[in-house]
Amino acid sequence: MSELQETIQQIHDSTPLAVLAVAGAGNQSISWLLGVAGASRTLLEVLVPYGRLSMVGFLGSEPDQYVSGDTAREMARAAYRRALDLREEANSVVGIACTATIATDRQKRGEHRAYVAAWDQAGCTEYGLLLNKGLRDRAGEDELVSRLVIMALAAASGIEAELDLGLTDGDHLEVQHAGHPDPIELLLAGGAGMVTVHSDGSMAADEPVSAAILPGSFRPFHQGHQRLAEAAKIITARQAVYELSVVNVDKPPLEAAEVRDRLTQFGRKATVVLTRAETFRKKADLFPGCPFVIGWDTAVRLVAPRYYGGSSSNMLTALAEIWAAGCRFLVAGREDDGVFKTLADVPVPEGFKPLFQEIPEPQFREDISSTALRAWSQDRLP
Repeated sequence: MSELQETIQQIHDSTPLAVLAVAGAGNQSISWLLGVAGASRTLLEVLVPYGRLSMVGFLGSEPDQYVSGDTAREMARAAYRRALDLREEANSVVGIACTATIATDRQKRGEHRAYVAAWDQAGCTEYGLLLNKGLRDRAGEDELVSRLVIMALAAASGIEAELDLGLTDGDHLEVQHAGHPDPIELLLAGGAGMVTVHSDGSMAADEPVSAAILPGSFRPFHQGHQRLAEAAKIITARQAVYELSVVNVDKPPLEAAEVRDRLTQFGRKATVVLTRAETFRKKADLFPGCPFVIGWDTAVRLVAPRYYGGSSSNMLTALAEIWAAGCRFLVAGREDDGVFKTLADVPVPEGFKPLFQEIPEPQFREDISSTALRAWSQDRLP
């Protein structure tokens, strides 16, 4: 077995699952990985976004420059997110990407270069390779870049492999690693759409969530929230998670210290997802196919045109888009001025009744509210 094959076998025997995306070069790495037994233990998917529209679709926008370190990092990040979507268990994942411009069937004025990036939960490692132009033909340059892809995947898999790339004095390789910023700071800065805070304290940015979602401000988090989560879990047969938006419609965004303070209430009791989604329309984009668990008072606001700039049309459009995202609402009853109000007391627009489902009173009723608890706490202050 060659040195290359031994390295690939070690990769297949390691823990991380990978999505690999290559454009411009690095193509041989695909056949090498698939040619050693055990590839299904490593590769979740292989992508070759060669065309412009393919790359734009993969990244979500057009890069400023197709062959650059920035584009390699964005490709690796997109591959990492794709890996999170595709994994079936809680395995660690990595996104590996390569973008390159190498020898072709026409004369090139610029440099022959490649950028490879590996993105995982901890950070991103970037490999910038400047090739000795004219020394190798296209096949030779692709082999060198492909070896670099394998080396990057090995390193991301925790393998200390001394893989010979075949570099010459005219080639230049630069490697740099950057850890990800604090996920909460990243979210507050707009660099992530959501952050999942697991019950063990670990955090992951933009990790896909499939669960019953309980939105709230959690000021404070109390037994009513816990009992509602338990009821939702029984009704939906899904895990129930809490969602806290750091952005509010009519208030300044929460500061990092306040976010961390609210998270301490949950301890190791639950999973909390932090988002920047202040409306249910935006929440539906983040959690397609997920049910939202809300109280009667929230349901009333959800169907009130005044919360949509006074426009009934905007309200109906928002509800339709939420429905199209595969979401629905589970509505828990609430006491209001001594009367227990339920979904029957919500003026759901005609045609939208299937979007709402009542949580029966015997399954959940909690008359104490966060507002009442805050008032009680203030009254007890010296």
